[in-house]
Amino acid sequence: MNKRESRRSIFGWMMFDWATQPYSTLLLTFIFAPYFAEIVTIKKLNLGFSEQAAAADAQSLWGIFLAISGLLIAACAPVFGVIADKSRSHIKLICYFSVCYCVGASGLWFATPDTLNVILVLAFFSLGLFGMELATTLTNAFLPRLAPLEKLGRISGSGWAIGYFGGLVAIIIALLFFAENSNGVTILGKPPALGLNPDLREGTRAIGPLTAIWFAFFMIPFFLYVRSPATNGPKPSIHFFTAIMLVLDSIRKLRENRSLFSYLVSSMFYRDALNGIYSFGGIYAYGVLKWSVTDIGMFGILALISGAIFSWVGGIFDSRFGSKKVIQLSIFTLIVTTFSLVMITPDSIFGITFSRGEILGTLSGPDCAFYFCGMILGAVGGIVQAASRTMLVFQANTSKITETFGLYAFSGKATAFLAPLLVSLFTYVFQSQRIGVLPIIGLFIIGLSLLTFVDKNGRG
Repeated sequence: MNKRESRRSIFGWMMFDWATQPYSTLLLTFIFAPYFAEIVTIKKLNLGFSEQAAAADAQSLWGIFLAISGLLIAACAPVFGVIADKSRSHIKLICYFSVCYCVGASGLWFATPDTLNVILVLAFFSLGLFGMELATTLTNAFLPRLAPLEKLGRISGSGWAIGYFGGLVAIIIALLFFAENSNGVTILGKPPALGLNPDLREGTRAIGPLTAIWFAFFMIPFFLYVRSPATNGPKPSIHFFTAIMLVLDSIRKLRENRSLFSYLVSSMFYRDALNGIYSFGGIYAYGVLKWSVTDIGMFGILALISGAIFSWVGGIFDSRFGSKKVIQLSIFTLIVTTFSLVMITPDSIFGITFSRGEILGTLSGPDCAFYFCGMILGAVGGIVQAASRTMLVFQANTSKITETFGLYAFSGKATAFLAPLLVSLFTYVFQSQRIGVLPIIGLFIIGLSLLTFVDKNGRG
């Protein structure tokens, strides 16, 4: 591959992060998730639930479906990783999962406020999430083919930064022209664009189909410039059942590579915790601080700006100091920040009471503190995720790179039900969204502890 082709491949690979990020930004975290919680909460209130119980039930319901989606992704990711490695059908499979992404995102249009079919809407959301995660698994496997090992940290961090910038652009467009508040207007003070009906929340609902359109358009550079690994002769085929057997065999042999095994188990816990924070962040802000969808969107903008900048900086540190040190420092920071979030209420920070008066524009002291924590989460979350996929390249056997990324996805999703389930359980038992978030800190601590057994240069 010459320099021009190499640059194009890197550009196309990075554009995948730009294309997929709005699903996480707009749908999973900052726009659709709090909208869904708002609609479910209103329905519960109409049934006679207290405000706190209604918000807690909405958070629990969201968590249950995320757990189910995570289990499905965990089961399928390593199997399709084996199929891609053996048949060299990465691009074809990415096309299939891209369709899942687009159909799932588009289906969120049916999340009407008055006639919400909870099961149907969450099924569409889960389908899109499944497509995004499986496509990501296959795309990550291209990373070691893009450049020498010593440059991968910078490339991974830059890709993550570009993804955050994509999410930033998407959320700005959504807030300016589509996501309406309770008064039926966007942050520009105008009704949603394209003549969408604010009374039916069509502006917010349209963000699902628009996310699908965004993905389809910005995936063009990926499909133009990124190619599956070349093979001599016809591509071999592999049966699904055979792939399952190979995955089970690989799992049985994992203990022979202590470093890889330890890393997969460690990342299983800390990535589950991080996904838990992202998945419940918007719902938490809506239920605890009583923020509107537009408030949460602004929170998302700050998190994305910090994430984009620090993912790029983190990539430089990754290449210079190594992925392991970057991940360890990042997890410690996430523990402190998550605990700080729990200690913020509408009237206090770490037990210190603040007046509800405005100290910065329309923001109170607790609002500002929550924004600050969100910026740290965005910054450190981007760093740890970019460094994590670089770290896996050093741990993996190059001949089984996609399978290993499949196992990485498996480890990230095998207990993906754990954070949502624990959050849902603690929220339901204590009827408190703040207490419900506490188990996430425990998952971070477990992941950080297990990381000590990982050899920073260990390869299978």
